[in-house]
Amino acid sequence: QVQLVESGGGLVQAGGSLRLSCAASGRTFGTYTMSWFHQAPGKEREFVAAVSWSGGSTCYADSWKGRFTITRDSAKHTVYLQMNSLKPEDTAVYHCAARAYGPMVKQTSGYNYWGRGTQVTVSS
Repeated sequence: QVQLVESGGGLVQAGGSLRLSCAASGRTFGTYTMSWFHQAPGKEREFVAAVSWSGGSTCYADSWKGRFTITRDSAKHTVYLQMNSLKPEDTAVYHCAARAYGPMVKQTSGYNYWGRGTQVTVSS
């Protein structure tokens, strides 16, 4: 069982930056692929970025590639999403997700565990 708790969201002006954190409980954190998803009001969750269990590989959705960076600190059982050059369309709840023993995937159905999310609001 893994529990995920996100933090770091808030209100920021367009062009600004935020760093989201996702703290994971459980001894097997090192075996999980971790990802971030974006959920705008009234819309489905959308894949943003993933990092492999080793931290050696990452992938990004085209909408956020080059502006967002996902990293993980296995010693701290934490995954981060550095968000730069924020735009109003980045406004959403950002959810952290964990996938056990699997490759990086973009479908929500591929993830076993989810956090409740943290709100990011970007003003124009």
